[in-house]
Amino acid sequence: MLYSFLIEISLLLLRVVALFSKKIAHFLSVRIHILDTIQEKINPSDHVLWFHCASLGEFEQARPLIVAAKKEYPNHKIVLTFFSPSGYEVQKKYSLADVVTYLPLDRKKSIKRFIEILQPEALFLIKYEFWPNLIKVLKSQNVPIFSISSVFRKKQLFFKPHGTFMRRLLKKIDFFFVQNEQSKKLLSTIGIANTSVIGDTRIDRVLEVLNQNNTDRLIEGFIKGQECFVVGSSWREDLEIISNTIESKQNLKTIIAPHNVDEKSLQAVERLFNKPIIRFSELSKTTNSEAHILLIDCVGILTKIYSYATIAYVGGGMGDKGLHNTLEPAVFGIPVLIGKNYLRYQEATDLVSLGGIKSIDTADAFKNVFSDVLKNKDLQEKMGTINLNYIKSQAGATTKVISKLKQVLMIK
Repeated sequence: MLYSFLIEISLLLLRVVALFSKKIAHFLSVRIHILDTIQEKINPSDHVLWFHCASLGEFEQARPLIVAAKKEYPNHKIVLTFFSPSGYEVQKKYSLADVVTYLPLDRKKSIKRFIEILQPEALFLIKYEFWPNLIKVLKSQNVPIFSISSVFRKKQLFFKPHGTFMRRLLKKIDFFFVQNEQSKKLLSTIGIANTSVIGDTRIDRVLEVLNQNNTDRLIEGFIKGQECFVVGSSWREDLEIISNTIESKQNLKTIIAPHNVDEKSLQAVERLFNKPIIRFSELSKTTNSEAHILLIDCVGILTKIYSYATIAYVGGGMGDKGLHNTLEPAVFGIPVLIGKNYLRYQEATDLVSLGGIKSIDTADAFKNVFSDVLKNKDLQEKMGTINLNYIKSQAGATTKVISKLKQVLMIK
């Protein structure tokens, strides 16, 4: 009751804030026609598997499951929901999903109506999306709920003395597929034993990348056979610690793919460097650029770009934005560098410990580490081998989840 009351108060406040904030106004407006969207595309006789992601990062964990589920259950409809606009806007035309839409706000009435229309056979909650009314309504209708690729830490509310409400909520989930043993042990301390350690489902996805065509004529034309440093998903905090070192390297091509590719963000990147910079959109217009830095001003090609890297840097870890996907470059068997804030990310923690990824915290530290790795081919090979072998050793999470799904649906 208290939770539902707080949700209603929060909604009222959001409506007030929306009068002054376009972002909040958009957040509310996109949810107005959710039920209409579902009713148009889902029939009462349909069999539905539902995948829910907070945003784009969680979608990458859901993607291999969706692919496998569609293969195993070709006649089922796949419904994919997002909480944030960033995930929805990028994947709203995802071809394997029959419906891509937003999750309604966690009001009991809205959630109940949404589920009545959807009638899912199972829900996959990716990582941390534990919405109380959503889980309670599904549980009351005996819909199996799976938590996928979740990671639990002692400091989380579930394990605090005042976290009784959230502990009870977790116990309504049918099965937890967690990333590490620590998460399994923590869940056991609050009486949850329906767990399995499977690692990260993204690993199955990134391994598939090795079998696709990763060549790009324009990228090859820019690099011209030189050593290449790729900076992926960067933020200002990342670029500020690497810019001076990049400027000092004469025979090095650098490719920067910022997290944000709006014009304001692109210009901010350009102002950080004195070396000539060319944008990716301009490459096709010239065949003889003297630029040493290529600025990626589009989305969707970072994976291919990583395949050309001698060394990669993955952004997000120098500030509070959250470390981006280190598996994408690591799968190509290359050294990977990251910022200082990485302990919330299992694969990064593992690979730093193993030596395939190096974490840096200052501009001087970056200069020293980057220079050491760049000039040492043996070290490059060693780090790259560690990264690729780690990814190969962690494969198979998707198969384990689908196997459990088959058991549950058979019982139903």
